[in-house]
Amino acid sequence: MSSPVVVLRGGLVVGAVESMIQDVIVRDGVIAEIGTNLATPSGAMEIDASGCWVGPGFVDLHTHLREPGKESAETIITGAHAAALGGYSAVLAMPNTEPALDSAPMVGYVLERGKKAVVDVAVAGAITIGRQGEQMAPIAKLAALGVRLFTDDGNGVQDAGLMRRALTYAKPLGVTLAQHCEDESLAHGGVMHEGAVSARLGLPGRPAIAEELMVMRDIELVRLTGCPMHFLHLSTERSVALVLEARSQGLPVSCEVAPHHFTLDDTTCETFDAEFKVHPPLRGASDVAALRAALVAGAIDAVATDHAPHTPESKDMAFDEAPPGMLGLEQAGGLTLEALGGANADPRRFFDVLSRGPARIAQLRASDVRIDHSAHGGAMEVGDDANIVIFDPTASYVMDRDALASKARNTPYHGRTITGRARATLVRGVVVQREGILQ
Repeated sequence: MSSPVVVLRGGLVVGAVESMIQDVIVRDGVIAEIGTNLATPSGAMEIDASGCWVGPGFVDLHTHLREPGKESAETIITGAHAAALGGYSAVLAMPNTEPALDSAPMVGYVLERGKKAVVDVAVAGAITIGRQGEQMAPIAKLAALGVRLFTDDGNGVQDAGLMRRALTYAKPLGVTLAQHCEDESLAHGGVMHEGAVSARLGLPGRPAIAEELMVMRDIELVRLTGCPMHFLHLSTERSVALVLEARSQGLPVSCEVAPHHFTLDDTTCETFDAEFKVHPPLRGASDVAALRAALVAGAIDAVATDHAPHTPESKDMAFDEAPPGMLGLEQAGGLTLEALGGANADPRRFFDVLSRGPARIAQLRASDVRIDHSAHGGAMEVGDDANIVIFDPTASYVMDRDALASKARNTPYHGRTITGRARATLVRGVVVQREGILQ
C-alpha cells in the first residue's frame, strides 16, 4: 500500500489530555502537522472530518479470526476487513484456533498472514498446550516472537496450581496473562445465565458465581506472584467490583467488557435464537446497568469485542446445541458510544476504552520496549504513527447482517439502529476504509 499525504480537515482531534477542532496532516505514515487552517499539500488526499472525532485507531484485545482451522467462518483477511470498517487499526488474534496458537510455528504462521491484512494483527498465545489446561505452553519462546498476552480464552485455566506456575514463569518475561473466568465445575452444561429467565425457559444456566469465583482466585494468585493479569469479557457487577478493589490495593490487574454484555440482557434468549448465545452469558438487567455505569465512571480499562464468527449452519441449531459467540468488530464503536451517553459522551473516555487502554494492555504503544509493528493508542501528537479513526458520533444506520465484511453473519444486532460510525480508518498513514468502502 502506498502512503500518500492525507489531510484530515476540521475534526475534533481527541488528544490524551485535551480536544480541539483542528486539521491533521499525515505524511510518510506519521502525524506530520496539527493545527488550524493548514494549507493542503500538493497532491494530498483531503478528508472532511467536520462534525467528527479524530482519534487513535481502535485496538481490539479480543478478536477470533478462526484461522487456522475454521476458515469457513472467518479468515485473518476477512476479519481484518471487518476491523477496518469498524474503525480498528489493530486487533489481537485469540489462540483458540485449530490447532491452537501454542507453538512458535503456529504463532509465526498467523503473524506472517497478518502482514497481508489491512490492519495490524498481533497474536495472543495460549497459556497451555492445546488450551487443555494440563501442560504449560512454551511462553518464553512465544514471547521472543513478540507475543505479549497469553490466554486459553474459550476455556478458563481451571487448575489453580498450574495458573500459579504460569504467572510465576511469565512475570520476568514482562508479559501479561489473560483469563476467561468461568469455573467449569459450576458452569458446565449451562447455556445461558442462571436466573429467573433460564428457569422459565427450562434451559440450564451458567451462574454468575462461576465467573466471580475465578476472578477472586486469580486476584489472589496475582497478589502472590506479582504478575500482571487481564480479565477478559467480565459480565457481572461483582466481577468488576472485585477487580476495582484489587486495583485500589495496587495489584497489577486490568479488565475488559464486551459490547454485548452492556447492551443485551438474558431476556433476549426468550426467543431461543442462538445468535444470543455467548460465554460468559448475557446477564440480567442489573448487571447490564452496572457495566454501563462502570464504563461511564472510567472504571473499565477496555472495551473488547470478543468477535466470534460462526458459520450459518452452526448457529442454525437448537439453542443448547449451537456454539457460543457473536460478531462484534463492525458495531462496537457505536454501541460503546451509546453506553457512554450518546451525544453526551466524553470523547476522551471513548478513545480511552476503545484505543488507548487496549493498546496499553496489549503493549502496542510507542513507549513499549518491544514492538514489531506500528504504534497504536497514541496521544494524537506530531510524530505519532498515523493509526487514526475518523468517527462520526451522529451517523445512524441500521445493522444489516448481509452487509457485513465478515464471512460470518451471526450478529445479534440485525435490524437495530446504531448511532456512531467510523467514516474513515488510517493504518500506518494509509486510508484503508472510507465511508464504509474498503480502499
